[in-house]
Amino acid sequence: MAIREIVTHPNSILRRKARKVEKFDQEIQNLIEDMIETMRAEPGVGLAAPQVAVPLRLIVVEYGEEENADIPPKLYVMANPEIIRSSQETELGVEGCLSIPGFVGEVERSAEIVVRGQNRYGKPMKVKAKGWLARIFQHEIDHLNGVLFIDRTDKVWKLEEEKDTAQVTVVD
Repeated sequence: MAIREIVTHPNSILRRKARKVEKFDQEIQNLIEDMIETMRAEPGVGLAAPQVAVPLRLIVVEYGEEENADIPPKLYVMANPEIIRSSQETELGVEGCLSIPGFVGEVERSAEIVVRGQNRYGKPMKVKAKGWLARIFQHEIDHLNGVLFIDRTDKVWKLEEEKDTAQVTVVD
């Protein structure tokens, strides 16, 4: 497998709506493995196919709760994800993006969501997510629709390397 180059803003692929995944063949399996390896190498907690210049509705998410450090993060691979339920309750959180390196912003997102899609083999799957996991899924699904976190906030700032960034989660 290979680490792929991450496309950065203002590349136009980041603004296009991605196409549905139709075939779950070896080519898509290789893309999934590359996306996982790329996400981990960065390191990020999520990655959408358009970020590696592939205009398909495919995301990978890997996240573990910090208070449960003994439990390894859970990996989600989802094709054709769609949010089918969102809570009315929202939360503000600071997000970053591998496609907008060095910048973060405060984004309001639903506190809880339910996402429906297909697993890496095309079988139906559903994920109930809350807190940061819900935020990550919303961020990645936005990528599939050509939306970046900077579109959802008016408060963006540049990270300074020497500052403590422990409270910032770079979503992808």
